[in-house]
Amino acid sequence: MEIVIISSLVLAVLILHKPVSLLFNNLYIKRQAKKFANRETFYHSVIANRIKFYNRLSLEDQHKFLFRTYLFHKSKRFHYIEVNETIDMPILVSAVAVQLTFGLEKFMFNYFDDIFIIRDDYHYGVYSRPFQGHVDQTGIYLSWDNFNKGIAGMTPNCNIGLHEMAHALAYVNFITQTDEDKHFKKEFTNFSKLARPVFTSMQNGYKNLLGDYAGTNYHEFWAVSVEMFFENPVRFRHELPDLYEAMAKVLNQNPLNFTSGKMTIIKRHSLKAV
Repeated sequence: MEIVIISSLVLAVLILHKPVSLLFNNLYIKRQAKKFANRETFYHSVIANRIKFYNRLSLEDQHKFLFRTYLFHKSKRFHYIEVNETIDMPILVSAVAVQLTFGLEKFMFNYFDDIFIIRDDYHYGVYSRPFQGHVDQTGIYLSWDNFNKGIAGMTPNCNIGLHEMAHALAYVNFITQTDEDKHFKKEFTNFSKLARPVFTSMQNGYKNLLGDYAGTNYHEFWAVSVEMFFENPVRFRHELPDLYEAMAKVLNQNPLNFTSGKMTIIKRHSLKAV
């Protein structure tokens, strides 16, 4: 009898877990939306001045973008290493993460609680070359000098913020599997069917617009492809059209497909306000 009772309780918990989680999530979203209302204008002033992607969105999508940025910002602990903290830093870093995931349902990278902002290039582990950013189990690391250059367009086809957030997106979906987006995981398989041959050809010496660093390993190929997708979509689509279309599908957005300010391929509303 005890086994039956225990089994029934376990079954009840499993059945109720999802709806209870959704209820708490919706309550959290509503509570944060009220707080965000007083901050939306400020977030807009910071992001509109620095993130070109944001300015091409409709008013409806701009609101969604700002709220997602707010939620991402509030969910992280930001650490500043040899750099003076300014109020715009965490907002801009959060905005770049939201840019990457704007077409997806899951955008919080819940595995990562900590984001480290470092003044400029730094050394990491046993590597002799300096790093501009990296992602590991302890958090997301970004060089602020290089991050700024990336969002300002000072480094053609290179945006270290997008690069590291691309690594973080793959990390939470495939390594920790803690914040899986069903659409992303499904389409990534299709993306890889096209991407793997391109990557293999690069390792065999073939040159293309992605550059030599993308041929280092498949993780870097993915991150560099994300940078090129946002930073130089016209050339990307022209020179690697199949890979470009696969990237548009896996991220569920297309930087070249703006119609009346609408960009996402499929509008998703499962998270209410976001």
